[in-house]
Amino acid sequence: MTKTIMIGVDLAKNVIQLHAARMTGEVEYRKQLSREKFRRFMAEQPPALVVMEACGSANYWARELSRVGHTVKLIAPHYVRPFVKRQKNDAADAEAIVIAAQRPEMRFVAAKSEDQQGRAMLFRTRTRLVHQRTELINMLRAFLYEFGHAVPQGVQQCQRIEAIVEEVNSDLPEIVRSECLEILDQITGMTARIKRSDERIRALAAQTDTARRLQTMPGVGPMTAFAVDAFAPPMESFKSGRDFAAWLGLVPRQHSSGGKARHGRISKAGQADIRRLLIIGAMSRLNWMGRKSIIAGSWLANLSARKPRMLVAIALANKMARAIWAMLTRQENFRDSMAATVA
Repeated sequence: MTKTIMIGVDLAKNVIQLHAARMTGEVEYRKQLSREKFRRFMAEQPPALVVMEACGSANYWARELSRVGHTVKLIAPHYVRPFVKRQKNDAADAEAIVIAAQRPEMRFVAAKSEDQQGRAMLFRTRTRLVHQRTELINMLRAFLYEFGHAVPQGVQQCQRIEAIVEEVNSDLPEIVRSECLEILDQITGMTARIKRSDERIRALAAQTDTARRLQTMPGVGPMTAFAVDAFAPPMESFKSGRDFAAWLGLVPRQHSSGGKARHGRISKAGQADIRRLLIIGAMSRLNWMGRKSIIAGSWLANLSARKPRMLVAIALANKMARAIWAMLTRQENFRDSMAATVA
């Protein structure tokens, strides 16, 4: 059935603004509804193309509206902003969503399933715990440094910190020792929670064909495979592996003009979690153990010989992103193309 009406929806916690227009641009109606009235109103409407900004509750409403027969598309907010006319308010935002969605070159965001959102929640919770544990360890190191104890960086130094605090003839004041012990207890609890999250992630990564296939690539472990499974849209939504690498922000930022190409650092646009893990995985292939598997005369060996290691890691991460796209679109395991690429 051809949908002749496009409804732009500006979501909020309690009030939702609608702007409906025909595909030719004529306005049908504008409405402001509460959450429950919006749900009932949309259930009574004939199937339409509904467009929303990709915000916090957009995935939930995309699933709810799809159940009642509507086709839902999501747009990144920074693509909608240029179409807001003069004053910014809910009505202007809803109108701008429709105008942006009617552009033939507009890019849309794939809606996430409940399973994907749950996996993303598990991943982000673990990431937050790691950050909080690092903050506490650095705070302990700073406290001890003020009393003449220099401790190196790293979570593996917790035992050393504990030994300094619990030393029988320690020169630390009692109040300092008690506070440090409480912080160490918090770190111990966070470490236990992180280990439980790691076990759940490894178990979930072993359950899906996508994650198992991705782990056949060197530098991709359960964490990276789980992140791709949780955050990446279907690979069919990208025309090529380069588009997927660009979505991850692993391509150079352009400052080109007048036919002169000027490339800078990577754009860092798109999904930061997958990008970070791919770069870490690429760095693991460039350390002293990973270098043993690099074939002499290959693209990677030649690049490593003349470029800084971080630049090589980013280039390798870009190549890994393209390989991930090829593996998932063709439903194949990893095949090392660099082994055959010898200068």
